[in-house]
Amino acid sequence: MAAAMAARRARPVRVLVDMDGVLADFEAGLLRGFRRRFPGEPHVALEERRGFLAREQYRALRPDLADKVASVYEAPGFFLDLEPIPGALEAMQEMNNMQDTEVFICSSPLLKYEHCVGEKEETPSWEHILFTCCHNQHLALPPTRRRLLSWSDNWREIIESKQADRTVDSS
Repeated sequence: MAAAMAARRARPVRVLVDMDGVLADFEAGLLRGFRRRFPGEPHVALEERRGFLAREQYRALRPDLADKVASVYEAPGFFLDLEPIPGALEAMQEMNNMQDTEVFICSSPLLKYEHCVGEKEETPSWEHILFTCCHNQHLALPPTRRRLLSWSDNWREIIESKQADRTVDSS
């Protein structure tokens, strides 16, 4: 038991940072690409985006638009051309330099996404922090959930709280 406690105490806080909408501005890149490829077609403005799947919102606008919008994010080079979210690169560099912190970039395929929290490493400090973007800004979160509005929010406080939780858990 003591060895397990010592191993937990020595483990750093692990931060998993999603790419799309957190580090890279997927939504703005999608809209820009759609309007460039299909200039005469109706589109969904960023402030009107709702839900996780852009394809479904475009399908509701007009059924044939679903395949058109998908062709934008499925095109070669789409992800390479995405602009970073303001403050994301600086925050990642700072996180990466924090003591007792490991930072990982994670992502999932758009069409074959499976949310597999159960397969992730068991840890009592696991917490999903919602990063606000146009498609989720209208979601009301329960009081136990946290969100970052942008990288200028106090993300450092979240990491420090996780480091404090780890210290309390190990004592």
